[in-house]
Amino acid sequence: MEKLSDDLLIETYYKAVELNLNHDFIELIRVEINRRSLTDKIKLSS
Repeated sequence: MEKLSDDLLIETYYKAVELNLNHDFIELIRVEINRRSLTDKIKLSS
C-alpha cells in the first residue's frame, strides 16, 4: 500500500466500500489512510 499515491489510495477505499469488499481489506486501507493523515480528505463510512 505504501506504493500507492494518496489519490489512488483514497480512490481504492471508495471503490472497495462501493463493491462491499472484505471488511478486513477495507480496514487495511483505513489504517493506511490514517497513517498518512488523510482522514480529512475523505469521509470514512462505518
